Amino acid sequence: MAPFAIATLATSHTCIIPKPANLKVPIRCSAAASSPSSISTRSKASDFDLRTYWASLMVQINQKLDEAIPVQFPPQIYEAMRYSVLAQGVKRAPPVMCISACELFGGSRLAAFPTACALEMVHAASLIHDDLPCMDDSPSRRGKPSNHTIYGVDMAILAGDALFPLGFRHIVSQTPSDLVPEPNLLRVIAEMARSVGSTGMAAGQFLDLEGGSNAVEFIQEKKFGEMGECSAVCGGLLAGAEDNEIERLRRYGRAVGLLYAVVDDILEDRLKADGGVDRKNKGKSYAEVNGVEKAIEKAEELREKAKEELDGFEKYGERVFPLYSFVDYAFDRSFNVDDASG
Repeated sequence: MAPFAIATLATSHTCIIPKPANLKVPIRCSAAASSPSSISTRSKASDFDLRTYWASLMVQINQKLDEAIPVQFPPQIYEAMRYSVLAQGVKRAPPVMCISACELFGGSRLAAFPTACALEMVHAASLIHDDLPCMDDSPSRRGKPSNHTIYGVDMAILAGDALFPLGFRHIVSQTPSDLVPEPNLLRVIAEMARSVGSTGMAAGQFLDLEGGSNAVEFIQEKKFGEMGECSAVCGGLLAGAEDNEIERLRRYGRAVGLLYAVVDDILEDRLKADGGVDRKNKGKSYAEVNGVEKAIEKAEELREKAKEELDGFEKYGERVFPLYSFVDYAFDRSFNVDDASG
């Protein structure tokens, strides 16, 4: 399953996760969550037009990604790279979160775009490799043939291998030096390397292959939480956020990434019950292992945790609204991102 990806459903209807009448969710006590100013900020954020904001960013990100991966020699590798990075149906969640986090602290989009594009390159590379026959053995992604189905296993491996370093190179070569100090840029590169490495997403894929049902939470933490965490943290680093703010972003991004994963599992479980999908990797779904009610409870817990972290940014006013809206969207999928960008 894709790290920090949004489930693509077989229908165009909005999927809202209803809470079962008999489900009791524990009340989390938090001074930040209960303060009047935090409640006011959350209330105001609920009116933020995330759909328009997201659609506008997607247009710019898509254009910059197209420019960043021109077809060169050898053309076969570049065509395979572009196939996955520029595929229709890609939601650009990691780069949008990165830009939102950068703007929270007053950073410029011009400073964030190179890293945002690099996140998408790394994300695409991880999906190409995840889909390989020796990994998840997925012949399709987002309703389209997987990279190796079109270009062959050998070329898919090379495309993924090429995208990882291209992302790092893009950050270094394209980030304006007058907007982001070099020490900040080095921290961004280190953060991204940590996220995709042997203690991050690679560890999650290992356990996805080798682990049993008791490893499902760790798998999701590494395959989904890491990308969400990296996206938020990189945005804050680019804008020069303080260390305590970076740690708050880290917890926020991880919670949102996990929230995406758990909600995806709930939606897939319901589609499976309706005969609409057959999960290949049985026992790797939170809803399948723990039941739908527990999964819904977990999703509500993660939504509240993410918002509690954002309550600490209330001094930034409306600049925090996109990040609040991201949390609600991850939970209720209240619009179709494809429609928003079209």
